[in-house]
Amino acid sequence: MKKKLYKIEEGRKIAGVCGGIALYLNIDPTVIRILWVIFTFLGGGIFAYIVCALIMPNKSDVIKKKIKKGDE
Repeated sequence: MKKKLYKIEEGRKIAGVCGGIALYLNIDPTVIRILWVIFTFLGGGIFAYIVCALIMPNKSDVIKKKIKKGDE
Protein backbone atom coordinates (compact mmCIF):
# COMPACT_ATOMS: atom_id res chain seq x y z
CA MET A 1 0.00 0.00 0.00
CA LYS A 2 1.41 3.36 -1.04
CA LYS A 3 1.41 6.25 1.40
CA LYS A 4 -0.71 9.22 0.36
CA LEU A 5 -0.16 12.84 1.30
CA TYR A 6 -3.38 14.68 2.10
CA LYS A 7 -4.87 17.32 4.40
CA ILE A 8 -6.55 16.10 7.55
CA GLU A 9 -9.98 17.27 8.58
CA GLU A 10 -10.05 16.12 12.20
CA GLY A 11 -7.73 18.03 14.50
CA ARG A 12 -6.75 20.65 11.97
CA LYS A 13 -5.94 24.21 12.99
CA ILE A 14 -6.19 26.13 9.72
CA ALA A 15 -6.41 23.97 6.60
CA GLY A 16 -4.99 20.65 7.83
CA VAL A 17 -1.74 20.84 5.87
CA CYS A 18 0.66 20.47 8.81
CA GLY A 19 -1.42 17.67 10.31
CA GLY A 20 -1.41 15.84 6.99
CA ILE A 21 2.34 16.19 6.59
CA ALA A 22 2.87 15.00 10.16
CA LEU A 23 0.65 11.99 9.56
CA TYR A 24 2.57 11.18 6.38
CA LEU A 25 5.92 11.45 8.20
CA ASN A 26 4.53 9.72 11.32
CA ILE A 27 5.57 12.49 13.73
CA ASP A 28 3.78 14.88 16.08
CA PRO A 29 1.86 17.64 14.23
CA THR A 30 3.15 20.22 16.73
CA VAL A 31 6.68 19.69 15.46
CA ILE A 32 5.60 20.36 11.88
CA ARG A 33 3.64 23.44 12.96
CA ILE A 34 6.66 24.87 14.82
CA LEU A 35 8.94 24.19 11.85
CA TRP A 36 6.41 25.85 9.54
CA VAL A 37 6.31 28.97 11.73
CA ILE A 38 10.11 29.15 11.65
CA PHE A 39 10.01 28.70 7.87
CA THR A 40 7.45 31.51 7.67
CA PHE A 41 9.72 33.89 9.60
CA LEU A 42 12.58 33.00 7.26
CA GLY A 43 10.36 33.86 4.29
CA GLY A 44 8.13 31.86 2.01
CA GLY A 45 6.11 29.93 4.57
CA ILE A 46 2.80 31.65 4.02
CA PHE A 47 2.96 31.28 0.24
CA ALA A 48 4.01 27.62 0.54
CA TYR A 49 1.15 26.93 2.98
CA ILE A 50 -1.41 28.48 0.64
CA VAL A 51 -0.08 26.45 -2.28
CA CYS A 52 -0.19 23.23 -0.23
CA ALA A 53 -3.71 24.02 1.00
CA LEU A 54 -4.88 24.44 -2.57
CA ILE A 55 -3.07 21.45 -4.07
CA MET A 56 -3.29 18.74 -1.40
CA PRO A 57 -6.54 16.72 -1.40
CA ASN A 58 -8.62 16.19 1.74
CA LYS A 59 -8.36 12.85 3.51
CA SER A 60 -12.07 12.14 2.96
CA ASP A 61 -11.68 12.72 -0.79
CA VAL A 62 -8.77 10.27 -0.95
CA ILE A 63 -10.70 7.63 1.00
CA LYS A 64 -13.83 8.06 -1.16
CA LYS A 65 -11.75 7.68 -4.31
CA LYS A 66 -10.04 4.58 -2.88
CA ILE A 67 -13.40 2.99 -1.99
CA LYS A 68 -14.81 3.85 -5.40
CA LYS A 69 -11.84 2.22 -7.15
CA GLY A 70 -11.97 -0.81 -4.83
CA ASP A 71 -8.41 -0.35 -3.55
CA GLU A 72 -7.50 -1.31 -0.03
